[in-house]
Amino acid sequence: MIEVGALRALRSVAALGTLARAADELGFTASAVSQQIKRLERQIGMPVLAPAGRGVVLTPAGQAVVDSSLEVFQALERCAEAAQSVAEGAPRGVLRVVAFSTGIRGLLAPVHPRLLTRYPDLRLLISEQDPDQALHSVDAGTADLALLHDADGLPAPLSPALSRRLVHTDLGDVVMAETHALARAESPLDGADLAGHAWVTSPPGTVCHQWFRRLFAGSPEEPDVRHLVDDFSTQLSLVSSGEVLALIPRLARPPLAEGLVARPLRRPPTREVHAAWRRSAEASPAIKAVLAELQAA
Repeated sequence: MIEVGALRALRSVAALGTLARAADELGFTASAVSQQIKRLERQIGMPVLAPAGRGVVLTPAGQAVVDSSLEVFQALERCAEAAQSVAEGAPRGVLRVVAFSTGIRGLLAPVHPRLLTRYPDLRLLISEQDPDQALHSVDAGTADLALLHDADGLPAPLSPALSRRLVHTDLGDVVMAETHALARAESPLDGADLAGHAWVTSPPGTVCHQWFRRLFAGSPEEPDVRHLVDDFSTQLSLVSSGEVLALIPRLARPPLAEGLVARPLRRPPTREVHAAWRRSAEASPAIKAVLAELQAA
């Protein structure tokens, strides 16, 4: 009989391309993953992996095994959910949650104390992962629930094995020293208000830099960017000087120090935050409890 651990190892190798990466994800050594794959090959009587440069690729037989394995993991998860339902649906055990950094700070951290109080038998194991990695972790079964932000307005493509729900819409505000001329503006700011001012912004390639560039789309002049800084706390320390403005998502914004103010935009940049989980875990009391707290918040 094929071992579940060997199936999980093959799915991870197929997704990540090397035994070493799969081992890191699964918490094993590369040698242990290799042994699992070899046992699987002995059980089905043919190779499932072939070398490809520094990595490996699936053989046709290996691809067939991976394609068929999804039903196995869905069935196992339904067994676990059936057992949980016997316990009157009370959230319990460990729920592995993966999320981007500011999603942890702005969404998970605030609801975590309430979850601990309401469900003393439930424990959240939270890990930071970017959206692509988080989706893979949930799909592969190494995480149970993921929080994902969209990329430039486009939600990440979802495997047919996963479900998704909108839990939050994040907005960007302009932060400035309270002595800045724009701090006295009573109405939301627009592009004309922002022209001619100096900025600190996130580096190119980040979602926040894309937001910043959109503020000045169609403007005849390039914005005056004085500093490129990825850390928002550091951006705020530079804003405190009164020299520059910063565009910061509300989820990512630390508490503002004295002397700083945030002003809304007439057409603020937005990003949607979704939760994703395996369809086979739809009945999970733990997932339902976390989703309910996130949406209530």
